[in-house]
Amino acid sequence: MNLTLKIWRQNGSSDKGRMVTYRVEDVSPDMSFLEMLDVLNERLILEGDDPVAFDHDCREGICGMCGMVINGVAHGEQKLTTTCQLHMRHFKDGDVITIEPWRAAAFPVVKDLVVDRSAFDRIIQAGGFITVPAGSAPEAHSVPVPKADADAAFDAATCIGCGACVAACPNGSASLFTAAKITHLSLLPQGQPERESRARAMVEQMDAEGFGGCTNTGECTAVCPKGIPFDTIAQMNADYLKAASK
Repeated sequence: MNLTLKIWRQNGSSDKGRMVTYRVEDVSPDMSFLEMLDVLNERLILEGDDPVAFDHDCREGICGMCGMVINGVAHGEQKLTTTCQLHMRHFKDGDVITIEPWRAAAFPVVKDLVVDRSAFDRIIQAGGFITVPAGSAPEAHSVPVPKADADAAFDAATCIGCGACVAACPNGSASLFTAAKITHLSLLPQGQPERESRARAMVEQMDAEGFGGCTNTGECTAVCPKGIPFDTIAQMNADYLKAASK
């Protein structure tokens, strides 16, 4: 395939930034989206140009690094798919593809498609640790957990912290991410001792980082590559209100 790429180029958060158009030829439909960008960057380097900066790591859809907005949709239009697992077979010869970074006040641009998502780390750090015995691992059946709770906790724990929810939200809210990190512990016995303090600390840190408020538009769940359920936000709000009322 021959494609036209319109890519956002920006040298840091203080730079105004601009869209730059590139042509990429002979793209294999078996390439991943990131491999296609690798081909472009190899050419740019050989031509003496600055390659396009983008985040990547595992390229297996589990690390959350490969965040970018493709044709106006976080991670692209393929459902439940990270950018690194999006393949070029989903595009057609002659397509024009627009590629932009996550756009949110709390995610300042580092360069081109790379944004600083360290705000997520600080939200997690605000949650602290859970109180657990420091001895040997207990027998697995010694702490019974209802299957519905275990399934819901696992669903929430699949969050990879990519930030697509923030990029898609019209308010730039991190509620789905924060809710996932709170809920997967609040549903399990091990997370009960710090349940209320954890919810309050993480929500307040989320607000301090400059993320917008949730207005239940649902755009976050629509683009989440792991399908984090929307009701995790309701669970987070319930835990926070309970903690704040004390």
